[in-house]
Amino acid sequence: MPSTSAWTQQPVGDPLPNWTARPRPPHEAIAGHYCRLEPLDAARHGAQLYAAFRQTPDDADWTYTLAGPFADEASYLAYARTVQTSEDPQFFAVIDSATGQAVGTLAAMRIDPANGVIEVGNVAYSNLLKRTPAGTEAQYLLMRRAFDQLGYRRYEWKCDSLNAPSRAAALRMGFQFEGIFRQAVVYKGRNRDTAWFSIIDSEWPAVCSGFEQWLAPDNFDAEGRQRRRLSDLIESARTA
Repeated sequence: MPSTSAWTQQPVGDPLPNWTARPRPPHEAIAGHYCRLEPLDAARHGAQLYAAFRQTPDDADWTYTLAGPFADEASYLAYARTVQTSEDPQFFAVIDSATGQAVGTLAAMRIDPANGVIEVGNVAYSNLLKRTPAGTEAQYLLMRRAFDQLGYRRYEWKCDSLNAPSRAAALRMGFQFEGIFRQAVVYKGRNRDTAWFSIIDSEWPAVCSGFEQWLAPDNFDAEGRQRRRLSDLIESARTA
């Protein structure tokens, strides 16, 4: 709840007397069980990523992204060489632990150490990564770095308001919907109304618990099917 200024008697936000700016996130690898996040390297990951994205022949993976689609491997490699040196966004390749292959990308971006805010964006998952434990774990690894390692207060997810799969993914992973920023972006010659989602630090313990229970090996049967849904586990942790 807001507090009240002793001088003006106006409502103000809760004081944060011990707050200090957070460190910038290191652009370093993060190891998980199902996947590993590695700083994107066009020479190391580019050909594998292009081959993975080619699993979707109609270019639907790029409908709601700022980049792509890419006509050939050379054009994707040129793009990867450009973004791999970016300090914000920080691009990561998602490496499937089972195959050792790069199968998608995501980025830490809009990094705001002074206010403790960071966004996950530029998410591009190939068909080899979608709907897999590795794809979910990749998101968890970046969240865990932001909240547990660096002490950020707010973690954001934004997408085109028409991108139904992205909006569903955000809700599944415990993000709270905050609203629509109308006519927020022009990209690929068209308008984007942007849907905003976030997780804040007070919500993270329950979200983290849900992720860890979902990612546990005993949550999957012999065919790799989940026993309990991530959204249900997060909700149970919230109400426990």
